[in-house]
Amino acid sequence: MQGLIWEVSLSEFLFVTVILGGAGAWMIGRSTAITWSGWGILAFYVLLLTIGVRFIHYALFSGSFFLPLSTFGVGLHHGIVDYIILFAFAAAGRSFVRSRQMSRQYGALHRRGA
Repeated sequence: MQGLIWEVSLSEFLFVTVILGGAGAWMIGRSTAITWSGWGILAFYVLLLTIGVRFIHYALFSGSFFLPLSTFGVGLHHGIVDYIILFAFAAAGRSFVRSRQMSRQYGALHRRGA
């Protein structure tokens, strides 16, 4: 049953995109925060991860991919959905690590005065 968000099944979507892809996206966010990289490099890495996630949907679960051109529209739609979800995971990972970095490096600013 194809939905607006998932293509083959909800359980397949949750396993591939949310669990596997989300863990990879969290690590992308973490690595860009640790190296103090910008949001542009995070967006590029998430794009590469999205292509990989779409390929897993295609290869293992008979989902659509960007090629052949007959399935490009469906693949693009679900690719955009995957990208948004993975970007949210990456942004959360980046914000989590960056806040820890900032509180450790500038701890005096976060302490409450008596």
